[in-house]
Amino acid sequence: MRPGRRTGRRTAAVVALALAAAGCGIRGTSVPVDAGGAPSRVSCKAPASPVPSASAPASASPSASASAGTGTGAGPGSQAIVYLVCGSALAQVEREVPPPKSDDPRLPTARALLHELQREPSADEEKAGFSTALPRDVTVTGPRDGDPADALRLSIRPDDLPSFALAQLVCTYGASPALGRTHAAVLGGPGDDTAHRYDCSADVLANPDIAENAGWGDPLSQEAEGGAPQQG
Repeated sequence: MRPGRRTGRRTAAVVALALAAAGCGIRGTSVPVDAGGAPSRVSCKAPASPVPSASAPASASPSASASAGTGTGAGPGSQAIVYLVCGSALAQVEREVPPPKSDDPRLPTARALLHELQREPSADEEKAGFSTALPRDVTVTGPRDGDPADALRLSIRPDDLPSFALAQLVCTYGASPALGRTHAAVLGGPGDDTAHRYDCSADVLANPDIAENAGWGDPLSQEAEGGAPQQG
């Protein structure tokens, strides 16, 4: 009878170990576990060719293009980089924008880029995961008296924009050669508040929600203002 007792003890030990493993959350690898579908992934890869601007289609006549307010209609537009939302970050795409018709390209360029950020992504861009957060009712004007020459005034306080929208605007303006390619933007609102400088850093591109943090958007100090001519 001793062998039988030993067998019984071994069986009891195995059962006890199995119960202990179950209590610790350990599952046998022979039983498949359905954890649900894999999360959807997007490429965040921009289309191979620039997307023509909706404000100046290729078939438009010169007079129709000129009426858009930012183009001359005398030839194709130029390529510009704009930053769109993809996942939880920003990524750049190329767009075709009308050439500015004035001698000073800053404000026409700022308006054309804002328009590109406000329009819906193309089908290819949307398929790649791109979207935009810019409200369609935002407008931009040039600097007012006392502003640095590179300042731009929005129809809404910059800090009142959605964080992703502000990051899109800052990084798009900061990448524009016509706006100095400073990797930053000097923005103000419609009121008397001082314009602030917003830098487009790697942290902003990777985490546009940084716009919600107090301190993003440095007030222009006297020293900083002295480095750029002011509107007078």
